[in-house]
Amino acid sequence: MLMILISVLLTIGSSANEKPKNVLGTELQSCCTDPMTGFYRDGYCQTGPRDYGVHTVCAIMTEEFLAYTSSCGNDLSTPNPAYGFPGLKPGDGWCLCVSRWKEAMDKGIAPPVVLEGCHEKSLTVVSLSDLKTHEFTSKK
Repeated sequence: MLMILISVLLTIGSSANEKPKNVLGTELQSCCTDPMTGFYRDGYCQTGPRDYGVHTVCAIMTEEFLAYTSSCGNDLSTPNPAYGFPGLKPGDGWCLCVSRWKEAMDKGIAPPVVLEGCHEKSLTVVSLSDLKTHEFTSKK
């Protein structure tokens, strides 16, 4: 019930004509297209009235987080061909439920995030400071 309420509150005020914004206040960038992610499977961490999980955090998967979320009943590592889901591995980008990311952060195992790909509505659950603390920096 709480997840439904959060989803409804997060979608109030959205306009179809507005371009989605990220947590930095700029245009939302794609999180990942291989594998294809996002509630709408368009590569973006957008949300809407039917997204009860509020999949707004663009995270880079880690082995530790994948094991954690599996232990919570959401196995993201195992492929599920019936749904076109290839299974995730460390290094993959994925739009996570903001509440699961916060839960992992509170336990000290949050995966790093790509700020430009995190939808601004994430900020109703987590702070920009927390997201910045976990910002993904690519190895060059």
